[in-house]
Formats: sequence, structure tokens, C-alpha cells
Amino acid sequence: MLNPERVLAIPGPTEPWHAGTLVGFDLETTGRNPHTARIVTASIVLLDPQGQLRATAEWLVDPEVEIPAEAAAVHGVTTEHARAHGMDATLGLGEIVATLMDFMYHRVPVVAYNGVYDFTVLTAEMARRQMGEFAVAGVVDPYVLDKHVDTYRKGKRTLEAVSAHYGVTLDAAHTSLADSIAAVQVAQAMVAQHPERFDVPLETIFNHQIRWKAEQAASFEQYLRRKNPQATVSRDWPVEHPPALAPA
Repeated sequence: MLNPERVLAIPGPTEPWHAGTLVGFDLETTGRNPHTARIVTASIVLLDPQGQLRATAEWLVDPEVEIPAEAAAVHGVTTEHARAHGMDATLGLGEIVATLMDFMYHRVPVVAYNGVYDFTVLTAEMARRQMGEFAVAGVVDPYVLDKHVDTYRKGKRTLEAVSAHYGVTLDAAHTSLADSIAAVQVAQAMVAQHPERFDVPLETIFNHQIRWKAEQAASFEQYLRRKNPQATVSRDWPVEHPPALAPA
């Protein structure tokens, strides 16, 4: 497993968050709903300030449920493969969360593209297994950053599309390893283009993203309500709260 001792450099409390080593993180799962999806694969990677890969850790997990064909077609892991070769889901979840918490404790930025999905999956998986709470901190989400600095750019905002926009090569998209590496490299490319926006400490960029995500969600909700007055978009970040239960 990776640990903070492998980190090459950690910025101080007043230094820009992107000045040292960055951790990339991504999950591939059984579905799109983060409150019900189960983990299938996970990757955590270390990249130096020049965007070079320094270390990796990967998990293949038996999600204990069927992997829908639609999900398997995206990430390439079938139910049969996960059952034959995957590790115990509770053990894998514990290792993933423990690794992330170590980096967060040591203030190493954890970069995750559309990370609210991944951290909501982890939180839901922990609740499902009564494993306590996960205090998520120090996350940098290039999806939120990109929408903030280039709000009105047309086109998709998938990791593939945004990687192409910033000149980042993304091979083997929709594998957790490739996506976690690309997320960090996209974040670094954004910093290179917009240093005046991002030369702030980790705690500052984290708090900015909470506000930016809420503003982005409110704007999207307003757009959707032109056709559906009841449309709602979650403002939550970096973990989405479970939807409220309908009254009995």
C-alpha cells in the first residue's frame, strides 16, 4: 500500500497546493448512482510536480453483487472475473479508505475528477458495512475547477473531453488507473493556464470548491427548471448526502 513516506514533497500550510506531490484517485463501480454503487476497482497514484508517475496502488474487489453488463462494458470487469480474482469487499474498502486518510492527514492533495461521485460511493459503502465515518478533506476536483475557470465552454465535461481540451493524453479511459493519472495531469495543466486562480493553499482551494460546486449546481438547476419546475441538483461536495426519503 502507498503511504505518505513515499511522497516526494508536501507543500507547507501557506504554499500553493500544487507545488508538491499530488495523489490521484479513481473508482470503477457497479453503477452510476453513488448511493447504491459498489466498488469494483480502485487506484491511488502518486505524481510528482512535473506530472510523472512515481508510485501506484490498485485494488480489484468482489462487489458481492452482480456487475451489470452496462458497467462491465465500461470498465471491463465482469462479475465472474471479480468473484474469481477480487479481494473481500470490506477488506478492500478498509485499505482504500485508510490509504486516503493517511494522505489527507499529511495534507497531500487528493485529486479526483468528479470526486463527489467517488467519495459518496466510499461513504455509502462504509455506512453499508457500519465502518464509521470518513472525514473527507484536501480534495481537488478538476471537474469543479474547469467549470469555474471556463464556465461557458461548450461541449462535454467528461474526463476524456477535458483531457483533450488541456492536451493530456488519456489512454485506457474508464480504467481506474488511467483515470486517476489523467485527473492529476489535467489539474496540473489547469494550474499552468490559470496560476492566478489556483496559487493558494490546500485548505483554501478545498473551501473554494465547496462554494463553486454549490454555485454550479444552482445554475444548472435553474437551467433544468425551464422545462421541469421540480428539478433539483445537489449542492453537496465532496460527499453527496443521501436523497431524502419520500413520506410514507
